[in-house]
Amino acid sequence: MNPWLVALDQAVPADSVRHAVRAVFARPEYQWGEPGPLLRWLTTWWRWLQSALASLDAGHPVMARAVFWGAIVALLAIVAHFGYVAWRIYRATVRPVSARAAPTGMRLEDARAYLARADELANAGRFSEALAYRFMALLLQLERAHVVQVHPSKTPFEYVGEARLDAGTRLSLGGLVDQLYRHVFGGEPCDARAYDDFGTAAQRLSEHVAPA
Repeated sequence: MNPWLVALDQAVPADSVRHAVRAVFARPEYQWGEPGPLLRWLTTWWRWLQSALASLDAGHPVMARAVFWGAIVALLAIVAHFGYVAWRIYRATVRPVSARAAPTGMRLEDARAYLARADELANAGRFSEALAYRFMALLLQLERAHVVQVHPSKTPFEYVGEARLDAGTRLSLGGLVDQLYRHVFGGEPCDARAYDDFGTAAQRLSEHVAPA
């Protein structure tokens, strides 16, 4: 064997050689595995986008700048919208429906007063607000049946987790809470039909757990 090769082999530690070989073959060009269809599509799309942007920048620099700043504005709008939604969710969590002050003359334990207030708001076309009072009335009915324990610090979703209900009835309560959050906190419009469906489901649930 060539003495120079022998000396080189003795001078370079085996661990260093293995590390160098692993580093080289870890490069993308040495990855011989077949990528999945989604990864192939994303790779092709990304390369096309890079090529299109490069061509646009070379041929129409002014338009390229307009596209760049338009993308920045769109990104800022997405971030602002995400922040707004996060704030609404946070506000819904720290200011639960049950923590809101009741109108004058209404006692916290008086479910009938909340039902009456819900119908009053619904008749005035304020269906989203009516849902909140209708849900509060349901909670008080569930408390009377010893299913939940109402407390101003709890959020609607907490009642779903703690309710002493069978799986199907708990799912129904969860559906009501989802609808409540969509309309009251999420800003989704609520009409008379949605309010009536909510009330019907709440009434069915309260009758199911009503004490004998």
